[in-house]
Amino acid sequence: MSKKKTSFSEVWREYLDDKLKLEKWQKVGALLFMIVFAGFFGWTYEMIFYFFDGGTGEFYMQGGNFLPWINIYAIGAVLIVLSTWKFRKNPWAVFMISVIATGLLELIAGWLVYTIGNGMRYWDYNVEIWNFGNIGGFVCLRSVLVFGFSALLLMYLIVPGLFYLAMKLPKKVFMTVAILLFTLVMLDEVYNLLASKIFGWPNAVDFYQAMGWKYLVK
Repeated sequence: MSKKKTSFSEVWREYLDDKLKLEKWQKVGALLFMIVFAGFFGWTYEMIFYFFDGGTGEFYMQGGNFLPWINIYAIGAVLIVLSTWKFRKNPWAVFMISVIATGLLELIAGWLVYTIGNGMRYWDYNVEIWNFGNIGGFVCLRSVLVFGFSALLLMYLIVPGLFYLAMKLPKKVFMTVAILLFTLVMLDEVYNLLASKIFGWPNAVDFYQAMGWKYLVK
């Protein structure tokens, strides 16, 4: 695609038709932005959902990071893109593939954490509202439907939108912001997964609880 084309609708159409010509740095930058956005989206969704699920009319802190970012949503976003890329002209296929892929991700990840962690859970649909189709507390119909609809948002608005920004913004600006945001969330993730455990430093949960934030006990 010529760099003179700046209309989002043009980018969107050529993206669907697999005719969008992007440089490698544009693809990499868009991927980094997507990872950051997906984790933030998941954090926001859980903050809102557990406001109602908690039954107290209070917000509960989500995730285990200092930044508003949850890793499994970023992993899910990458999985959705990889599994639906060739089917993006068919929204129904994108939806169904995403439901299956994210459901398997939740089921496998939840089971592994539970097994390796001797009964530890990062989420438990056994004790949540709207948990129809619940399997072992690891996955339920509501969760995969949310992920399926979120996949439509990702594939038909976020991804082409990021490609559009990559074509509009100067390379230095686009890549600097993308790398900076990605680096921040990765440092946050590494610290809370490894450094805090190895050196005994306070992790994000300790920090926010000390500030008075509440976490739901699952």
